Amino acid sequence: TTDTRIFNPLLYRLSYQAKARNYSKAKQLCKDVDERNVCSRYNERAHRPADRFSTLIASGFSIIRMHYQSDICIIGNGAIGKSTALGFAQAGASVTLLDAHVVLDAAAATAAARASASGTDWDLRVYALNPLAQALLARLRVWDALDLSRVTPVDAMTVYGDDAGQGGRLGFDAYSARVGTLAWIVEDANLNQALDSALKFAANVRRVSGRADGMASDANAQIVTLADGGSVRAELVIGADGPQSWVRAQAGIDIDYRPYGQRAVVASFVTEKPHRGIARQWFSASQGIIALLPLAGDHVSLVWSAPDALADILIAEDPQALARRVSVFCADTLGMLAPLGLGRSRAFPLNMIRPHAITAARMALVGDAAHVVHPLAGQGMNLGFADVDALLYAVDARAAHCDRGDARVLSRYARERREEILLMQLTTDCLQRLFAIDFEPVRIVRNIGMNLLDSLPTLKRQLVTHAIGRRPTTSNERP
Repeated sequence: TTDTRIFNPLLYRLSYQAKARNYSKAKQLCKDVDERNVCSRYNERAHRPADRFSTLIASGFSIIRMHYQSDICIIGNGAIGKSTALGFAQAGASVTLLDAHVVLDAAAATAAARASASGTDWDLRVYALNPLAQALLARLRVWDALDLSRVTPVDAMTVYGDDAGQGGRLGFDAYSARVGTLAWIVEDANLNQALDSALKFAANVRRVSGRADGMASDANAQIVTLADGGSVRAELVIGADGPQSWVRAQAGIDIDYRPYGQRAVVASFVTEKPHRGIARQWFSASQGIIALLPLAGDHVSLVWSAPDALADILIAEDPQALARRVSVFCADTLGMLAPLGLGRSRAFPLNMIRPHAITAARMALVGDAAHVVHPLAGQGMNLGFADVDALLYAVDARAAHCDRGDARVLSRYARERREEILLMQLTTDCLQRLFAIDFEPVRIVRNIGMNLLDSLPTLKRQLVTHAIGRRPTTSNERP
């Protein structure tokens, strides 16, 4: 060939590495090199001219170290991080989404891939998204990208006290609460696939594969250094990196931590009787909290918050034996259960994490990095989407002289979220403590209290209104 670029030592080195190591990684690097055209000006529309290559000459070859500059840097590649990236990109900010490509649980990754590839199998991890979360995803143009045939609306919820439904009972429904739907059950794989598809069309989002290694700041930005020697410079760094948040640790934010001594055992079943879009939950002092969430068709998803000793037994049980055990609680309403798909089950440890702050200098936390609550109310993911909604609004409503990482902007976000997060943490923690007491007089009082609350429609409506979330503050009808 007469193409002189083939003699470029940088591309020669990439070609060598592609053969020796990983073709796909080298292909992506070559694509990045071609997009920026090292020999010419950088693409100013995608990112600022401050984006540049830095090369280190070692042993006669060039090693690439990428240096990025954007308005927002998001660390964390889950559903909350992706939604945050889309929100800021659609608001006109340039975003760097850092993806470490770390698979924390190989079994979870395999399960999610299998669920997404098969129309008869179901992802074990599901979320009950409230109307605020649904409205945010619709505004980001993600909701319609979901496989809606696998999204199930929850029209009612029934909560039972001790004695497998013979004690207290509390019911909620969308009609009495004067709302269209209480929640939607969405699989983790379905949600993330829709978010990934939306990110492909987000012109202002750059997804970077790499691991954050350090963080420093100056007067106008935070600089995140990468393990490969590169860096990301941004006005605002957002930690969406889960309960063991690296960003939170870098900011020096202390936490209050409480293990519940429970694990959430999850599995999927086929029901003998139709579930009719009703979510059901049983509180048992000795066995924990058993929830059955409706899926499409006559399928349900189990979330059993079981004491550690019982969780070991449930995980080790044969799928048919687990189905029979759960059927004891729901035989009157759903009939006998049968394992769905491969009948596998998994378990997640349950803890409460309360950070002492959710912001620091040019940093903000969202999702599980900002709070972890007990799943008994199914509000963990909804709190995360409410974080995204509030942060987008705080940044968008900033004064003209404030940049996105200004302390006044972050203070507004922290104030907006403080009350709701604290209330949800206190509510779930107190309920978990209350229903863990295995003492007959306490059980009697619990059941009486549930029946009394069930007879007060006005109070129930207020509880539902809080659970389904406030109207999105980032809509066109802002105060």
